[in-house]
Amino acid sequence: MPMRQMKENSEQHFVIKPQLQNPMNSAQKNPKTAQNGKGPPNQESQNAKAQNQSSPPSRNRGRRRGRGGRKSDQGEVFMRPSSRPCTAADKPVMRETSQAIVPALSNGSVGNGGSLCQSEMGFPSSSKSLTFPTRPGFGQLGQNVTITPEVSSRAVNRAIMAELVKMYKESDLGMRLPAYDGRKSLYTAGELPFAWKEFTIKLIDEEDNVNGPKREREYKVIIKFVARANLHHLGQFLAGKRADGPKEALQILDIVLRELSMKRYEKVHHVVLSPDIRRPQRLGDGLEAWCGFYQSIRPTQMGLSLNIDMASAAFIEALPVIEFVAQLLGKDVLSRPLSDSDRIKVKKALRGVKVEVTHRGDVRRKYRVSGITTQPTRELVFPVDDNSMKSVVEYFQEMYGFTIQYTHLPCLQACKIVEGQRYTKRLSEKQITALLKVTCQRPRDRENDILQTVQHNAYEQDPYAKEFGIRISEKLASVEARVLPAPWLKYHETGKEKDCLPQVGQWNMMNKKMINGMTVSRWACINFSRSVQDSVARGFCNELAQMCQVSGMEFNPEPVIPIYVARPDQVEKALKHVYHACMNKLKGKELELLLAILPDNNGSLYGDLKRICETDLGLISQCCLTKHMGGRNTVLLDAISCRIPLVSDIPTIIFGADVTHPENGEESSPSIAAVVASQDWPEVTKYAGLVCAQAHRQELIQDLYKTWHDPVRGTVSGGMIRDGVSEGQFYQVLLFELDAIRKACASLEPNYQPPVTFIVVQKRHHTRLFANNHRDKSSTDKSGNILPGTVVDSKICHPTEFDFYLCSHAGIQGTSRPAHYHVLWDENNFTADGIQSLTNNLCYTYARCTRSVSVVPPAYYAHLAAFRARFYMEPDGQEGGCAGGQGGGKGTRVAGESASHGFELV
Repeated sequence: MPMRQMKENSEQHFVIKPQLQNPMNSAQKNPKTAQNGKGPPNQESQNAKAQNQSSPPSRNRGRRRGRGGRKSDQGEVFMRPSSRPCTAADKPVMRETSQAIVPALSNGSVGNGGSLCQSEMGFPSSSKSLTFPTRPGFGQLGQNVTITPEVSSRAVNRAIMAELVKMYKESDLGMRLPAYDGRKSLYTAGELPFAWKEFTIKLIDEEDNVNGPKREREYKVIIKFVARANLHHLGQFLAGKRADGPKEALQILDIVLRELSMKRYEKVHHVVLSPDIRRPQRLGDGLEAWCGFYQSIRPTQMGLSLNIDMASAAFIEALPVIEFVAQLLGKDVLSRPLSDSDRIKVKKALRGVKVEVTHRGDVRRKYRVSGITTQPTRELVFPVDDNSMKSVVEYFQEMYGFTIQYTHLPCLQACKIVEGQRYTKRLSEKQITALLKVTCQRPRDRENDILQTVQHNAYEQDPYAKEFGIRISEKLASVEARVLPAPWLKYHETGKEKDCLPQVGQWNMMNKKMINGMTVSRWACINFSRSVQDSVARGFCNELAQMCQVSGMEFNPEPVIPIYVARPDQVEKALKHVYHACMNKLKGKELELLLAILPDNNGSLYGDLKRICETDLGLISQCCLTKHMGGRNTVLLDAISCRIPLVSDIPTIIFGADVTHPENGEESSPSIAAVVASQDWPEVTKYAGLVCAQAHRQELIQDLYKTWHDPVRGTVSGGMIRDGVSEGQFYQVLLFELDAIRKACASLEPNYQPPVTFIVVQKRHHTRLFANNHRDKSSTDKSGNILPGTVVDSKICHPTEFDFYLCSHAGIQGTSRPAHYHVLWDENNFTADGIQSLTNNLCYTYARCTRSVSVVPPAYYAHLAAFRARFYMEPDGQEGGCAGGQGGGKGTRVAGESASHGFELV
């Protein structure tokens, strides 16, 4: 359970719904001036506040203190670090909060949990002696399945097994109802009457005819007993008596509960989708959105919980192919020939798509499209015999009585797209917007849909759940939540407002000045937009300079050269012209900033500009928006006053790390790793970063630390310290990256080993928090979401490890997703309150907006840096390499997936 943003379907828990209450203790009942934004808390009240929030009063005490449970004014709060036992809260502060459906095994081997206790982990301080427990196999009874001839399709495998169960359940299977994973594993709730047996199964090929005769295929199925397992280990883990998580046992239970839905719906990873769950919505260009639900069993402090959340995905509409093409290219395509670009677009859209023929009556043979003809149908002929040729149009008319209507198009009319094919290619901007409209739900609507989904699934009637003794409650789980206070922010003394207290996660810069605004003396501007006249561009630059000066920057109102106008398709030529013209005029001085005015639809212009500026010319560029460029807008008042727990006690660096991967299908493109590090203790607000290309889809950051031989200097050390991770990789990442940090520190000074806290933050998960009362305006923001600062570290969290959910931002649209933070290693002995408050406060220091953000800025900056670096990769020259620069540049949506984010405190 992590603290870096996580990867695709490794995410966690069930949907949650917290009743939000005001601050957890007297620290949040400060005098009115400390809460109404009129003035910051004085030193005395702030110190008291820090004490109440578990901030250590001194460095020594903070270092000594363990991370066991500790009482606050509201009752006990879970503190679950890795070295001391903890106790569960007897009386939760908050009621109903979580969309958790809780299944219990009827045989009593796994209960719903009582009070949980952290087991002694005893991690050594040296990473070299660090050992991690292996994950043994669990489940019910394991059977190995072999099907001959071998079948690659899970759907066909399932059909074979379904026929086997239908034929032999009451005889050879001894009335057992097995759960099947579609490959090699079969699970039963008790022993089968045999240890090895071969079955012969005949399966009708449904792909052939609708009503006519169908082909019959024969398969041999061998079921062999492999292992017997029980759930005792899982029970011990849930009770806090074992530290190693029973991953396989949970996978088996997932398979059991998905068995019925697999027979009803389409499945993508842990998501079940169907046009029957909700009416599909058109996305345009032949695509539609199917709705469904995510389902996964999770171990929590409550015992086993079922995580349910709503989900959507793009599917290809089950249309006649000719209609699909008409949607893709426009209806006028039915009356005109295809251009070369049209043909390429259709070929890309249809390649690999499964279609069924429609011109043979009941015969519905299915095929996959590999391409389309370059000639129109009317020009296609084939030899009938040695002496004569026949056209395709004539053949279809004579053989099948089928008239091809659009003969000016390629052969597209005799087939229809098969239903249920997920679209895995990149969506257009129009399709993304349409999909967001489908998926964007207010919290109340999402909660209602989740509850309806649970009722519709009718788990109490699921024969597989009954077979394995699983009972599931249809009620949302209740969890306690606390709302952390926003931190005071410090601006420059010369501004009208020297500090401010954010309200509901946001504030503005009116009457404020940056605490140390940068100086920009030498700058230039290129206008790539035809719709922006010269006078408008000049006015924009003048107003920008004035606003920067008002905000606390020193900004020269005059550019080095007049604003240069260029065409978007001549970006490299324009950039180099402006660069050399400025260098000649400045006589050796560097150009500090390049402004670029881009058209709204700029295609690859943004990426090309960034790549050329940052890898060729060495220029800092800003496309239109510049108010957050350089310097620091604000810092935490606690940072200025050295009141951040532990971090203010001793020089500290906060690292952020991320790995991004190329989009699916891009097998040659490298993955991009990025690491950023704070440069300005004690403020820890300004970051510099490094990016590096590495092996395709490699999750571990390979160049975090490395040594190499230099012919002149001898052995040289360096790397990215001087990431995407799934839950199963936490320990591997911890070992690898912690070791790299240790080596990097030792390379500076032999005995230099600063204490490290290693955290992963997971954003892609299916946990949602809802207010207990949606009408209580004091518990929600204006979007209906939970308040920024809402933190949950009990019930739905890991049974023993140190993790928590934090919603640090105010919702804008849809349902807010809290970030899930997991402390993998902590040598600084943070308390739960200490790490939660630090994390929440850091979310107010993101330099690009006056809002608190959903993920800690170091992880956010690393994510942006990794995505930026993908622009650097030339299509024909994607060699591995590194680049350095300032973190927190402009972010852009780029094709590809983000793995996890992480940050470390050193």
